[in-house]
Amino acid sequence: MAARRPHNTPTSSDVTFAQLGLPAALTEALAAAGVTTPFPIQAATLPDSLAGRDVLGRGRTGSGKTYAFVLPVLARLAASRSPRRPGRPRALILAPTRELATQIAASMAPLAEALSLRTLTVFGGVGANPQIAGLRRGVDVLVACPGRLADHVQAGHANLDAVEITVLDEADHMADLGFLPVVRRLLEKTPRTGQRLLFSATLDAGVDVLVRQFLSKPVTHSVDSALSPVAAMAHHVLHVRDDERFNVLVDLAAAPGRTVVFTRTKRGAKTLTRRLVAAGVPAVELHGNLAQNARNRNLTAFSDGSANTLVATDIAARGIHVDDVGLVIHADPPVEHKAYLHRSGRTARAGAEGTVVTLMTDSQVPEVRDLIRKAGIVAATTRVRPGSPQLAELAPGERSFVAPPPPAQPAAPAEPARRGRPARNAARRPAQTRTATRSGAPAPAQRSGSERGEATTTQAAPPAAHRTGASAFSARTRVGGRRSGR
Repeated sequence: MAARRPHNTPTSSDVTFAQLGLPAALTEALAAAGVTTPFPIQAATLPDSLAGRDVLGRGRTGSGKTYAFVLPVLARLAASRSPRRPGRPRALILAPTRELATQIAASMAPLAEALSLRTLTVFGGVGANPQIAGLRRGVDVLVACPGRLADHVQAGHANLDAVEITVLDEADHMADLGFLPVVRRLLEKTPRTGQRLLFSATLDAGVDVLVRQFLSKPVTHSVDSALSPVAAMAHHVLHVRDDERFNVLVDLAAAPGRTVVFTRTKRGAKTLTRRLVAAGVPAVELHGNLAQNARNRNLTAFSDGSANTLVATDIAARGIHVDDVGLVIHADPPVEHKAYLHRSGRTARAGAEGTVVTLMTDSQVPEVRDLIRKAGIVAATTRVRPGSPQLAELAPGERSFVAPPPPAQPAAPAEPARRGRPARNAARRPAQTRTATRSGAPAPAQRSGSERGEATTTQAAPPAAHRTGASAFSARTRVGGRRSGR
């Protein structure tokens, strides 16, 4: 049975990172990043994890779990005398998705650099050779997705017999994705005497199996379960007509600030992104059918503000952290309540405020009511139409639209070259056509944003009203402080 900390565990309000035992190099690096006060999950777990104990930490998404395990891993490795060896990482952090692994590595990078520790990220969807080269150079902390790491281990590029600390992040999500068998095989290759930290939003049956098999007398800390309400998060259900749902979504997404829109399917995310871009809302997509470079590019566009709307499947419901996401929209209500809570957790993170909106049609009323009840939250239900004043209250600010990218134009066929006079014929062709002919593809000016995998966000006047599928989008502008156009 897992031991539990006494109820007087210090909270973030009465303790500092230095008092928790972090070395000065880490506290200075945290201060340089603007992090000076530990979150409750960090204050609760750090004394035990820094002491080398196995820890089972439970906290909802956005509660600060990443630093809760990154900090003790780095601090303990820096204090250890173990050498860095090729192909043998000293610490292993397992994450269920590429995006989460990337964000863990990004959070850890400046801290590891301050301690002269080397890190490496390993996941599928990208070339294996750079990862193999990184393993050969030697690595202190390896952040990995289970599948690709298992491939490297099987091929002999990685050996886990020198791992001193193993971390499982989002363990319940690994169970949901069916990763537990490969996770168990990887853990079996790490030394039984090593320290193990497991962090999860919920402790389902699959996670409990890992705890019993691999953690030794773990100390359990529960700081905000997955069902704990977030005080700064407001939940709303908008009852809409099916043929007006898209127009309501456009109105919300065109407001200032970052918005994450969730769909149930990859095809739905792709289609909705195209419709939003056509309606003048700069949007990018994130789902499992995208190549890794496209995922990275779209997340970068969302992070830097090139596109203020991210349309995603549940792949983004866990681990994806972008600052200042003010609005989450369930365009498709999720199937079960845990997915609702994790999706909603993209906003109101780290104490910030946020709004969650679920779009509900007549046929979805019983499903959504059951979902809200199981999620244990209180949501105001309002019937709205495009242009309803409630939309401006939920997403305040001036709506802005961007001209959609022009459709791709085929390159003009090259004029047949006359024998002995190639230079003269080339000179007759327009420069843009010559470029397209030499490259074998349309010139950049002729390619649409969707072909490049990018969102085109050139500011322009709102687009003219047009129809996409069953729903028509009407351009809206402000005249004298009031909306015109319906």
